Amino acid sequence: MRRTPVRGPDTAEGERVLILSAGVGSGHNSAAAAVQQACAARSDVAGVQVLDVLQVSSVLYRALLGKGYFVLVEDLPWLVEWVYDISDPPFRRRGPIDPWTRVNALPVIGAIKRFRPTAIVCTHFLPAQLMASLLLRGVIDARTAVVTTDYDFQGLWLTGAFHAFFLAREEGRVELMALGLPPDRVAATGIPIATQLKVAPVRDANEPPMLLISAGATGGDYAVSVVRQTLHMRSSFTAIVLCGRNDALRQRIEQLVAPAGDRYRVLGFTAELPQLLRRADLFVGKPGGLSASECMAAGLPMVLVNPIPGQEVRNGDYLIEQGAAVRCNTAATIGWKIDEVLREPGRLQRMQTAARRTGRPDAAADVLSGLLDGPSRPLVVTRGAQKTILAASERHVVATDLTGPSSLVRLIDSAAGSTVALLRAEEMEDLQKRYATPNGGLVLRRGQAPVSLRWEAQRLLRAILRGDGALPVRVEGLSAPFHILPG
Repeated sequence: MRRTPVRGPDTAEGERVLILSAGVGSGHNSAAAAVQQACAARSDVAGVQVLDVLQVSSVLYRALLGKGYFVLVEDLPWLVEWVYDISDPPFRRRGPIDPWTRVNALPVIGAIKRFRPTAIVCTHFLPAQLMASLLLRGVIDARTAVVTTDYDFQGLWLTGAFHAFFLAREEGRVELMALGLPPDRVAATGIPIATQLKVAPVRDANEPPMLLISAGATGGDYAVSVVRQTLHMRSSFTAIVLCGRNDALRQRIEQLVAPAGDRYRVLGFTAELPQLLRRADLFVGKPGGLSASECMAAGLPMVLVNPIPGQEVRNGDYLIEQGAAVRCNTAATIGWKIDEVLREPGRLQRMQTAARRTGRPDAAADVLSGLLDGPSRPLVVTRGAQKTILAASERHVVATDLTGPSSLVRLIDSAAGSTVALLRAEEMEDLQKRYATPNGGLVLRRGQAPVSLRWEAQRLLRAILRGDGALPVRVEGLSAPFHILPG
């Protein structure tokens, strides 16, 4: 029985944007909220819905993926780093979604059917992988975007089908293009963050520098060590300490700084963060993707402490490379490190300039524009192309330099000019036998023909043809001229 795809309403009635996240940490949901906020600024968006996919999954699944992650971060950070590194090669995981994840995805599929989106934005790799599966199976027919939430590209995010892929920085875009991904499907927009204040609060130049010390959304105990070391600093400063939702931590720090009088202000969870980011002179805390992006957009340099192995370490490397941050690797020297920044003439100002240069305050709006104004057909990366990209990555070879049967080839929509498929050269055989035209081109078509298609080619056609009966395409080889076999 032919599956009927879930199609959204005519976009003439307005776009319906579904934003899918996963509550593993606060960053993914914060990015989703930022995209939701950007939707409100567009007149062509008729409806928007945000869904945390873990909140509609089973309690066990949610606990293992959500709470389990933080248990590992706290108790087994070396394991977190090992998992991050082993899952970093692109397309290491291929094939269908495992049965347990598929069962837990059923409520998400139900939400899609009820909302009928014309566009889907994924701010976590779990829903991104699910949407790729649904696109290839013909279950959905909505423009789909993958939005990464850390500065460094991690291969786990790359899926076999999507309309647009958004990265935090240009180096990630260059990396994906070296893997063979086409430039019309990959953009470096920055990480989506909430709208920043248009005008920074006025500060008295005679006031001492203000530190913004953050324990993170959940309130990490490392903040106690940070605050304790600042008590020994020689520089004049004031500090605001953010303890998140950890009331016990807030009380401990309040007792710790009580002898310092009004130099410290200790807060729990606060809605004042946008104002505080613009008022502060130096941020002290972890380099989470969203925290770092918000600081950079506010021109607020960072002192990095206690980064999570993997993504946060790489975030920190990038910020240090840009001159917008310094890292402290031991609690014993935190106060000294901050003192060094504050006491060196002009250093804090140079770091603030670097932060402003690095910031991307319009990332959420750019993601929406790139998706809604971009190609209507998805890009499909076949299993063969995925194997080529993975093998090249493991051998430290650039995939676009490969030649021969395993080299990469793109199919380009002749009318729209957008890339619709990335596949191996040897995978072209089926398509050439069936769809080659006398002038050396291809016209992909639905229906039967004397030459039967393999399953992978059927998936490709189902995804890129959508509701159309035919699609003229041209072939583009990435490493050397590619010649169509005679029809």
